[in-house]
Amino acid sequence: MNYEGLIIGACTFLVIGIFHPIVIKTEYHFGVKVWWVFLLLGLVALALSLVVHNTILSTLLGVLAFSSFWSIKELFEQRERVRKGWFPKKEE
Repeated sequence: MNYEGLIIGACTFLVIGIFHPIVIKTEYHFGVKVWWVFLLLGLVALALSLVVHNTILSTLLGVLAFSSFWSIKELFEQRERVRKGWFPKKEE
């Protein structure tokens, strides 16, 4: 049996699931000014995915990279959700 697809699918599900609360907490504590951290993480993961020879690890680094890129968009959308009152705003 080949378990690579199941491993990649499960780990992708976990990465996406982990990024959701990270985006919410990042926007709450820091706002959108740290979007570049997601960009940097994405670029590093993307570069690593190109040089790693293990198929599963390379794929998961690609998933991490593009989840980081997507999180930039979500960070700005989270700011709008906070403005609409859907999520709490940090009192400063």
